Amino acid sequence: MSDPNDDAPSGFASPPCFMHEVDPLYAGLARDADPRQRADVMRWRKAERERLIAARLAIRGTEREARAGRIDAGLEEAVGDARGLTVSACWPFKGEPDLRPFLKGVIARGGRAALPVVVARGQPLVFRLWTPGARLERGVWNIPIPADGAEVVPDVVLAPVVGFDPLCYRLGYGGGFFDRTLAAMPSRRRVVGVGYAEEAAIPTIYPQWHDVPMDAIVTEAGIVRPRADEGA
Repeated sequence: MSDPNDDAPSGFASPPCFMHEVDPLYAGLARDADPRQRADVMRWRKAERERLIAARLAIRGTEREARAGRIDAGLEEAVGDARGLTVSACWPFKGEPDLRPFLKGVIARGGRAALPVVVARGQPLVFRLWTPGARLERGVWNIPIPADGAEVVPDVVLAPVVGFDPLCYRLGYGGGFFDRTLAAMPSRRRVVGVGYAEEAAIPTIYPQWHDVPMDAIVTEAGIVRPRADEGA
């Protein structure tokens, strides 16, 4: 399932990295920030999503396949030894990188794979085990989800990005699922964003107080890890 992000507020799963290096009022992080400023950010995000998704959909099939191999290699480095780990990823949606080959590799190396499932609007996602050939059913937006897989809590969450910034904040689809899901997990999980470098990298997403940064972003160009602004 591919709509975990959050223009809808939720609690933090853990103290976000580098949050202390951003002026809360400047970045819009304070809960009591100017509501007009927040409204402007939400309008900007909506337009930016449309632009970035259109750019992603315009990638030719052959180019997409070439990039996929480089993304898989980056994920192997970012995730590391998968033995004993449960790794969640999303079924490809709207031109996202196809992470199913990587999940198959996780299983082959002794790990388990899971897919996220939308339970209800305003609720955290749940994760069901997935294996190649498992029976699927149609979920929200007609995205396939495991019909019978047991519910699990992943050790590593791979989250598709519509956009991302140098602090590894993620611009998603605006449904409010992603941060809400992290906040509901019993303990901190590794969270890795996945997307295309040229079509997803932006200077900032104008993070709000409820946005949670990724531990890393993997693209075909390499691994991006959170860093402070040049002048910080």
